[in-house]
Amino acid sequence: MDGDRVPMTPRYGLFRWLYHMWIGPMHVRAVFNREAFSRIEQTIAQGERDHHAQLRFAAESSLGTPELWREVNARQRAVDVFSSLRIWDTHDNNGVLVYLLWADHAIEIVADRGATAKIDPAVWESACAQFTNACRDGRHVEGVISAIDTINQALAKAFPSGGIDTPDELPNEPLILR
Repeated sequence: MDGDRVPMTPRYGLFRWLYHMWIGPMHVRAVFNREAFSRIEQTIAQGERDHHAQLRFAAESSLGTPELWREVNARQRAVDVFSSLRIWDTHDNNGVLVYLLWADHAIEIVADRGATAKIDPAVWESACAQFTNACRDGRHVEGVISAIDTINQALAKAFPSGGIDTPDELPNEPLILR
């Protein structure tokens, strides 16, 4: 799902490259500290009690020079992260990645084919909009939690746990990449 973008940086060019070189993990950690990560992890874990899908959150401060040279956008990078974290490798093909590319102010949701087949695209759009709107107000953590809650509700309808405790196939811990 293409995420909404806050038009703060140009998509390509020298300014984008310089901005990505300036932004680092400390910028993301300033907002997503240990307490925030704990809240996000708990939200993911609580949601997964109601469904047998898998959800991950990853925030990346910026892209490296090779990605910038190839003009990789947030969607392309989110798909790469989805693959490298093996989110596609779940039993029912129902893994979902919520990805934030901080330097581009972009949110992307990548869902495996099982989740994509059962969940209305409007759910992904709504989750992106909730997150984007909260970020515009400086409420980044609340935005992530709101988006994850929306996704968890949709996953619970599409893949209900039925009261059966299913194994956690992927870690619930949020990630900061680069």
